[in-house]
Amino acid sequence: MNETKSHLLRGSLCTMLGGVCWGFSGTCGQYLFTRYGVSSLWLTCLRLLSGGVIMLALAAVRHRRELLRIWRSPADAAMLVGYGVFGLMMCQYAYMTSISYSNAGTTTVLQTLSLVIIMLLTCLRLRRRPNRVETVALVLALLGTFLLATGGDPAHMVLSPQGLFWGLATAVAVTVYTLLPRRLLARWNREAINGWGMLIGGAILNLGARSWTLHTDLPLQGWLAVAAIVLFGTVLSFTLFMQGIQDVGPVKSSMLAATEPVSATVFSAVWLGTSFSAVDLMGFAAIIATIFLLARSE
Repeated sequence: MNETKSHLLRGSLCTMLGGVCWGFSGTCGQYLFTRYGVSSLWLTCLRLLSGGVIMLALAAVRHRRELLRIWRSPADAAMLVGYGVFGLMMCQYAYMTSISYSNAGTTTVLQTLSLVIIMLLTCLRLRRRPNRVETVALVLALLGTFLLATGGDPAHMVLSPQGLFWGLATAVAVTVYTLLPRRLLARWNREAINGWGMLIGGAILNLGARSWTLHTDLPLQGWLAVAAIVLFGTVLSFTLFMQGIQDVGPVKSSMLAATEPVSATVFSAVWLGTSFSAVDLMGFAAIIATIFLLARSE
C-alpha cells in the first residue's frame, strides 16, 4: 500500500514538473523570437536533432538491446518514420511557429484542444454521439478558442490569423503525435521510440530546410535559452512525463499536465511582460477546463 502511494506521489510530481518544463521551454522560445528574431524553423531543427541524439544516448545506456531491434520489423520501422515526421517534427515546428506569431501562453492553451479532437475521433470510431460531459467540454473548447481569437468581439481578430492557424495546427499535430505511436509504445521502449522519432524528424527537417544555411548569431543568454529548450523542454520533460504515465496512468497524467499551459502563461507574463486581458484569461480557463472534463469522461 505504501509502495502504491509512493508511486502515485512520484508520478504526480513527475507529470506536473514535466508540464512546467514544457511551459518554460515555450517561454524560452518566445524570448528568442522577440529578443533576437530567431527563426522557428532553425530552432526546431536544432531542438529535434540535438534532443534526439541525447535521448538515444540515454536509451542506449538503459536499453541497449532494444535500440536497434525495432528496425528489424519493416512495419514498425515505417510507423516510426511516420511518427518522427508527422508526429514529432510537425508538432514541434507548429508549436514554435505559433509562439513566434503569438505567445507561449496562448499557444500552449490552444495545443490543449488536441484532447477535444481525440475525443471527437474516438466518437467517430465507436460510432456514438458525445455524452453530456464531452458535449460540455466541446462547447467550452469552442468558446475558449472564440474568446482568444476575437477577445469576445466577433467583428475583429485579436489573435493574428497566423497565430490562430499555427496554434490550431499544433493541436492537430499533437493529436497525430498522441495517436500514431500507440502500437509502437506498446511493443518498444518509450525512450528509444521518442529518441529515434526526434532524430528522424530532426534529420529530415534539417536536410529539407538546409539548416546549415540559416544564419543565427546569438549572445550567451540566447544560447542558454536554446539549451533550456533542448534539456528542460525536450529531454527532461519527456522523461518526466513518461515516468508519470507509467506511475499514474494516461488519464490522470492528462489532468496533471495542466501545469503546462498555466506555467507557460505565468512565465510569459512574469518574465517577458506579456499582458493578458480578462477575456484572454476566461478563454484560457474555458479550454483548460476541458482537460478535467474529458479526463472524467475517460
